[in-house]
Amino acid sequence: MKKEWEKFSHYFKQREVPAKTILLAEGTISKTMFFIEKGCLRTWVDNSGKEITTQFFFEGDSVSSIESFRTNQPSLYNIESIEPCILQTISQIDFLEVIENSPELRKELVEHLFKRLFQSQQVFYTYLKNNPQKRYEELTEKYPHIIQRVPQHYIASYLGITSVSLSRIRNRR
Repeated sequence: MKKEWEKFSHYFKQREVPAKTILLAEGTISKTMFFIEKGCLRTWVDNSGKEITTQFFFEGDSVSSIESFRTNQPSLYNIESIEPCILQTISQIDFLEVIENSPELRKELVEHLFKRLFQSQQVFYTYLKNNPQKRYEELTEKYPHIIQRVPQHYIASYLGITSVSLSRIRNRR
């Protein structure tokens, strides 16, 4: 599939950003898709001044506010770099042209969207079914790289707890 993407490499632009760079602000329309070559991004929402992290993305992942990107509606969340990043970017217009001209990449996109949907459902049901201790244990088992690379306050926000509560949970282990 990499060969198929290479046919469209002229559409991509490399962008280097420092840590804590807002790539997409909540309420704006997404016109860019990001492919992470190096670094880590997160998505988050603002809840009355409190940041709530919703997802983390690493090397090899693609990120956009897909709902906004496809519908031209304002994004429901922010996309921000956690680490310095090297990103490959593609505009909305160019991405649509690529998908239009490559049935293989269109199929890959559908598979990717299903995978993201399933991951989102897992997170949602984990919140409904499990206490913070169990959510942290699942995170460390399924995604140890998040624990190793992401600052504790973002992990706490993702788990729906305070940094102090996360410290207590970590000390119990």
